[in-house]
Amino acid sequence: MKKRIIITIIVVVLVAALGVALYMIIGRGSGDGSSDNKENNSESNKDEVLTFVDAHGNWYQTIINPGVPKNPYDKNKFVSVSGKMRYDDGTYTSRLGVDVSEHQGDINWQEVKNSGIDFAFIRIGYRGYGESGVIKADVRFDDNIAKAKAAGIDVGVYFFSQAINEDEAREEARFVLEHLQGRGLDLPIVYDPENILDDVARTDNVTPEQFTKNTIAFNEVVKAAGYKPMIYSNMLWEAFQLDMTKLQEYPIWYADYEPKPQTPYEFSFWQYSEKSTVPGISGIADMNIQILKK
Repeated sequence: MKKRIIITIIVVVLVAALGVALYMIIGRGSGDGSSDNKENNSESNKDEVLTFVDAHGNWYQTIINPGVPKNPYDKNKFVSVSGKMRYDDGTYTSRLGVDVSEHQGDINWQEVKNSGIDFAFIRIGYRGYGESGVIKADVRFDDNIAKAKAAGIDVGVYFFSQAINEDEAREEARFVLEHLQGRGLDLPIVYDPENILDDVARTDNVTPEQFTKNTIAFNEVVKAAGYKPMIYSNMLWEAFQLDMTKLQEYPIWYADYEPKPQTPYEFSFWQYSEKSTVPGISGIADMNIQILKK
C-alpha cells in the first residue's frame, strides 16, 4: 500500500511538472511576448556610455547624446604614415593642414606647401585670460595670411576666446571682422574658447550654459557678416561644457591627440597632433586633417 501511494505521488508530481513545462513553452511560443518585449525595451532604452581620455591622461565617462548627429567615419580608416594622418573610406578622403600663431615665428610658407600642407588656420587674435581680458591682435597674422595665400595654401582664422558673457563674445567677433578688413577666406572663422589649466583664469566660473551662449553669440556675428563660423572643440567640452544640441548648425574642428578620434559626433577637421614638425616651421606645430566627401 505504501509503495502504491509513493508511486502515485511521484506520478502526480511528474505530470504536474510536465504540465508546467508545457505551459511555459506554449505560452512563450504563442503568447503576446509581453515579458520579452519588456526585456527588449529595457535593453534598447539603456544609455550608451563613452569612456574617453583627455590630453593629460585623465579618464572620463559620459552618456552619448542621442540628439546630436554622429560622424560617419570608420576609425580603422584613420592611418598615420610618418606622422602624416590620412583618411579614405571610398566616400570620404582627407587633406593635411596646420594651425599657427605668432609662437611659430617667421614661417617659410612655400616650404610648408611643398611638404604637402594644403590648408592652415591662422590665429588672428586673442583675449588675455587675466581679469582685464584685453583683446590683442596676433602680431604675425598679417604676414602669415598674406604669405600662406601666396604659397597656394587655403586659409581660415581662429580667435582665442576668454569671453565670460555674450557681449564679450560679440566683441571678439567684431574684432575679428575689423581686423580681417574684408579679406576673403577659404575656410571658416573659428571660435576657440580655451580653458586655462595651469593658472587662474577669468573664465574659470563660466557655466556650460553660458559657454554655449557665448559660442552662439560669436558665431552669429560671424555668420551675419557673410563668413562661415566654426567651433574648436574636444571631447571634454563636447561631454561637459557645450550643449551640442544647440550648436548643430556649426561645423566642428575637433582636437584629440589619441591615435583615433574618440568623439562619436560629427566633425569636419581633426587636430590630431600638437607636437609635429613641419618643414618651413621652426619648432613644433599642430597638425590637422580636413575630411572631405569625394
